[in-house]
Formats: sequence, C-alpha cells, structure tokens
Amino acid sequence: MLIRKEVLKDYERIFSVVKAAFDSAEHSDGNEHNLVSALRKGEAFIPDLSLVAEMDGKIVGHIMFTRAKIGDDIVLALALLSVLPEYQRKGIGMSLIKEGHRIAEKLGYEYSIVLGSEKYYPRAGYVPADSLGIKPPFDVLSENFMACKIKKDASNICGVIKYAKEFGIE
Repeated sequence: MLIRKEVLKDYERIFSVVKAAFDSAEHSDGNEHNLVSALRKGEAFIPDLSLVAEMDGKIVGHIMFTRAKIGDDIVLALALLSVLPEYQRKGIGMSLIKEGHRIAEKLGYEYSIVLGSEKYYPRAGYVPADSLGIKPPFDVLSENFMACKIKKDASNICGVIKYAKEFGIE
C-alpha cells in the first residue's frame, strides 16, 4: 500500500471513494463527498494533510485534516476518513491516520480532533476531548467527540473548537 498526498487528478476518484464509504455508514448525512470538495476550496485546507491510500494503483482510501481553532490555538480537525467498503477492516484507515499524524507533527500541529466512532478512533490514540479541556460547539456524546495529542508534550489547551465554515457549524 502506498500513502501519498492527493493531487488534482485524484479528485474525481476521491469523490467516488468518499461517497461509497459513507453510503453504508451508520452516521452519515449523505453529503460527505461534497464536504471534501468544499473544504479543498476553503481557508482551512492543508494540502499536505489530504492523503490517499493506493493499492495496485487504485485509490482505496482518503483522509483529510483541516485547520480548526480553540481560542487562539490552531488544531486539526480530522474532517473525513474514507475507505472503500470492500477494503475496510484491513488497516488502511489506521495507516492513513498514523501517516497524517506523522506529517502533522512535522508541520508543528499538536492536536487532532475527531467526531466519530468510540470503538475505532481510540485505537489511534484518541480520547474523549473533554478529558483534555476541549469542548464541541454542538451537543454530542462525549465518547464520540475525541482528541489526540499529536505531540506528546503538547501545550495544554482549553475551550470550544471552532470548525472551518464549510462544516456549517456556528
């Protein structure tokens, strides 16, 4: 498997991967593929943190981290992790997360925030965000709103996360 930064020619395939991945997802608004496209055009987009996983030259997974804020601190929001249904449960998603975290640490980011499965993301080091002083701007079970210290010696932060406007969360 090859994990690499996405390029323009990948966009159409990524659109299909995200759509297929969320078609069968338990929690989906059916618009995740459009969110990825919108985030790419926004100020929070980080090209180095929009990655694809390839197997035999075929894009089978995608991950995107975008900038978010907690007070004056910049953190990452793991916007979407998508793996084609037939490739799920093979370690592709976890590999994308780990590579994203590795790059993010090199870029100087200290935290990543995710809204997702309490069964999946803890395996990548995510814990309930409120245990780190991070609050969501909406009502959600604390077990599904998680954060991960990308840098083990990350500075302490506290407050409500402010997502990129493309998420439509005020």
